[in-house]
Amino acid sequence: MIAVIADTHMPKGKRRLPEECVERICEAEALIHAGDFSAASVLAELRELCSVVLAVHGNVDDAELRRQLPEELEVEIGGHTVALLHDTGPAKGRLARMRTRFPDADALVFGHSHLPLHEEADGFQIFNPGSPTERRRAPRPSMGLLHPTATGLRFEHVWLG
Repeated sequence: MIAVIADTHMPKGKRRLPEECVERICEAEALIHAGDFSAASVLAELRELCSVVLAVHGNVDDAELRRQLPEELEVEIGGHTVALLHDTGPAKGRLARMRTRFPDADALVFGHSHLPLHEEADGFQIFNPGSPTERRRAPRPSMGLLHPTATGLRFEHVWLG
């Protein structure tokens, strides 16, 4: 199982990851973060929770994170290719646009909107875990889980709090 988060926007006041989120990250074999950590110290903290962190930088990330992390990334997970990108642009046409941008990927994990989303068409999936710390217009804070299987990738949303 792989934990999936985005848009943590930390540090910010007394903000911290919900305990349930931390527990899932610690149990995971890897963590995907789809950008907007805010500070490089957050990436360091996440690496203490999970030894494998796959991540891209987002639009609010500091200069150090931008030096450490790419804007986009494609990784193999369980024999399947997962792309990561923070901002996918407008919602209209997103699935088709991302399929064109990442033609070899089986799925794309993204963030930016803070709104949980999972769409699939023609064997390609896009997944936004929402935010565990800043829900904005979402009903509750959230994160995701990725379960690689022999037949594909299964994503699920986890509502926090």
